[in-house]
Amino acid sequence: MTTHTPAAQPLGLGHRSHPLLGRRVIDHAHDDRIGILRALAPEAKDDTPGPVLTVPATPPVAWLSPEGGGVEWTTAPDAIEAAP
Repeated sequence: MTTHTPAAQPLGLGHRSHPLLGRRVIDHAHDDRIGILRALAPEAKDDTPGPVLTVPATPPVAWLSPEGGGVEWTTAPDAIEAAP
């Protein structure tokens, strides 16, 4: 069975929609680590302290957080899938 994933729609400030937002996902790029998909948005590569004032001109990445809380991490959007 083939599942159609709708194209990510802009949500503002560089964020994109994703059908798995707020859900548990498996991150295959990081040893099948499980986390909650919090955002699909560009990652600022500038190490300048302070707020990001413009949307970075970088591709979006998936922002994940550990299920029980902790430090978020990023991964490629195509490296995630819904967790059972």
